[in-house]
Amino acid sequence: MGIVAGLDSAPDFTRIVVCDTDTGAVLRQGYAPHPVDSGEGGGRPSDVDPQAWLLSLGEAAGGGLLEGVQAIGVSAQQNGLVPLDPQGNTVRPAMVGGDKRAQVSAADLIDALGGREAWAQAVGSVPQAAQPVTKLRWLSKTEPDAARRTSMLLQAHDWLVWQLLGRPVRRTTDRGGASATGYWSAATGAYRQDLVELALGHQAGLPDVLGPSEAAGTTPEGLLISAGTGETMAAAFGLGIGLGDAVVSLGASGSVMAVHVEALADSTGMITSLADATGMHLPVVTTLNAVRALRGAAELLGVPDLEGLSELAMKSTPGSHGLVLLPYLEGERTPNLPHTAGTLAGLRRESMKPEHLARAAFEGMLCGLADALDVLRGRGVDVRRIFLLGQAAELPAVQAVAPALFGAQVVVPQPADYAALGAARQAAWALGVARGTLDPRTPPLWQGPVAQVLEPGDELAVGQAVRQQYVTVREQTHPGAFRP
Repeated sequence: MGIVAGLDSAPDFTRIVVCDTDTGAVLRQGYAPHPVDSGEGGGRPSDVDPQAWLLSLGEAAGGGLLEGVQAIGVSAQQNGLVPLDPQGNTVRPAMVGGDKRAQVSAADLIDALGGREAWAQAVGSVPQAAQPVTKLRWLSKTEPDAARRTSMLLQAHDWLVWQLLGRPVRRTTDRGGASATGYWSAATGAYRQDLVELALGHQAGLPDVLGPSEAAGTTPEGLLISAGTGETMAAAFGLGIGLGDAVVSLGASGSVMAVHVEALADSTGMITSLADATGMHLPVVTTLNAVRALRGAAELLGVPDLEGLSELAMKSTPGSHGLVLLPYLEGERTPNLPHTAGTLAGLRRESMKPEHLARAAFEGMLCGLADALDVLRGRGVDVRRIFLLGQAAELPAVQAVAPALFGAQVVVPQPADYAALGAARQAAWALGVARGTLDPRTPPLWQGPVAQVLEPGDELAVGQAVRQQYVTVREQTHPGAFRP
């Protein structure tokens, strides 16, 4: 038996889980918020001093939490760009999150390389505002002095691993993190320095890409540090998903990702072709509107919370008496309709009741995510089981509708920090390989999550009818916009 730790440095907090290497059982946990900085305008800041991540890590690991730990894995927020000067100092605060400042830069980069298809073929994704490559373009145009001083590019988990190892000469990353940058291809396994130069104005140093079971190094105290990865890849690894599995995540926006055997190039830009933390691939399709559509419906109906909206929706019936909500409240990415608005169709006297609108909100949100699933299925991705994540996954109205609309078994795991668990599992893998007890091609088999399993059962035909009602309205409103 060994003991490992998984560290998840999320946008707002650090969580650490200490696990048994053989079973994955959680032995103890630590938590600390990141130092509060509301940023200009009161929202989450787009610029963060990386030292805040270390302060939070130290607080979360206090009280002897890491006593007896033999290896640490690091998961961290994706798209956090940390630009360094030749001495290894940050030239400016890290650029994190969905940085809307870079939206114009994304469009510039798409045009500069010759369009969306050129990017999809080059690196498996089309530039978006959040991606490091787009942030580099913004930096070169807006802060040219900082851009000129930038000589090395790291992401959040790369920087934390480097700090834990004592800032060695060699910097490293993993396939998962590299695939999210916009200048590394999951298909070829290689960087595109020309895209870094296109964005930044000059070439820069890039971290070595480690394999899934490789260690980044060992601290002077003998603590092994694994490769680390981004939160999305770590969460998938923590859940233990494999071929045939997909994860539908219900946040304000939604995402669908699935394990696949190869990288997918998608000229429409709907698929972002990521690598996972096991050596496979993790294509992701995102919708801009998920739980935000439920919250909007709750406010419109004067319902205090999502639980109340769910209770109201359960008073209606499948199909919401013909009421259909296209939940494109913030524009939409799947299908690509950035400047559209939501649509409420099928209004008749008998459908104009609060419970029908409430159910239409749930059905519309889940039909939008079913569209995202169709994008993956249309490219040959096998989806037989769907893991449903997010606070809204616990709502009865979601659980009543999702299996039939998705046409597959739905698994609702017990809430847990799966990113931290995935980081710990990676640490156990690297430790086992270093000791010669694990195959570098096969991760440790840990206990699966405690979960509720929902089957479509006899409701499958009903779900298909509801979906067809939604598709009809979508095609009438936006003809030809969606081609999975």
